Amino acid sequence: MDVILPAENGGRAGYRLVGVPVEPSVGASFSRIAYAAAHVVADPIAMTDPWSRSAIDWEKTMAFRHHLWRLGFRIAEAMDTSQRGMGFDWESAKDLIRRSIAEARSVPGADLASGAGTDHLAPASARTIDDVIRAYEDQFAFIEGEGGKAIMMASRALAAVARGPDDYIKVYDRILGQAAGKVILHWLGDMFDPALRGYWGSESFEAALDTVVAIIERHAGKVEGIKISLLDADKEVALRDRLPEGVVMFTGDDFNYPELIAGDGKGHSHALLGIFDAIAPAANAALAKLAAGDRAGYDALMAPTVPLSRTIFEAPTAYYKAGVVFMAWLNGHQNHFTMVGGMQSARGICHYAEVFRLADQAGLLADPELATARMKTLCAVAGV
Repeated sequence: MDVILPAENGGRAGYRLVGVPVEPSVGASFSRIAYAAAHVVADPIAMTDPWSRSAIDWEKTMAFRHHLWRLGFRIAEAMDTSQRGMGFDWESAKDLIRRSIAEARSVPGADLASGAGTDHLAPASARTIDDVIRAYEDQFAFIEGEGGKAIMMASRALAAVARGPDDYIKVYDRILGQAAGKVILHWLGDMFDPALRGYWGSESFEAALDTVVAIIERHAGKVEGIKISLLDADKEVALRDRLPEGVVMFTGDDFNYPELIAGDGKGHSHALLGIFDAIAPAANAALAKLAAGDRAGYDALMAPTVPLSRTIFEAPTAYYKAGVVFMAWLNGHQNHFTMVGGMQSARGICHYAEVFRLADQAGLLADPELATARMKTLCAVAGV
């Protein structure tokens, strides 16, 4: 099967598909906790003001969650992958969380955790640390009131008003001290969100590491684990090696996840990854191999997904959501390539062409004929 794709030099290049679609191992058990951070499906017909007001296709959005549950994943709901703070506001997130928690109750074994942040408090409107605490309390109260588990997301407002590590300690001590259940923390790097630069009160990784470890040690009974998204395997391992017993590491490293999940002999990471939304069939099959003790089989399935993930998450990294939704469209999980806030325009046609090629080579085009037809349509819109 052939398709003409754009080339970086402005020309055109033929591409012949070579991939064989990966067959997931439905019903398999994993030896790692695996959360997939899931995207939302926009409703392009209802979206009359796409830059200002999101409109969601709830049926397709929930159907995608059933797809992830069927493949054995837990869901990290209303996170960065769902465009929190980038077109998807807290009011919309509340609706999503409420629906997903209710939907999970209808699926035996389904599990999810939901993002609790401060995004209803504009960073410019935050004046004090107490403003940030109240904002976190509002979102925790909603999630826990729905019977859900919270992921404590990094806060732009906290980064804006904090004057040093003590302010972070005050906020996290308060929220963790009063949380109803165990909480997953999230350390999101500024490559994902420039507003989070200097999080934990320091530009120094070593100083920030000391602060977050001290917080976790004081609240080890309330912290299920921490997701770290710095795209640096050495930094993740440095934190992983210092976690108290019973607190787990969730890799958020969309560049180096295979080796971090597999482990290094001293320990391993579990997963809470946006890329699992896009590579779910391959990740499922690989994790099943790892659980069966087949490291070579795990590596063979995971290795081809890494170039794809690194392309989807290339700088500006915050726009990775476009590649994730593009993959969902190619694979028939939605019938359009329209995103909340019009974010599909955040990447160019050459980027999408490369994602298409790498997805094929990783066996992640479930129906190559459908994916090729859709790629040709997108190329035609771009004048290719």
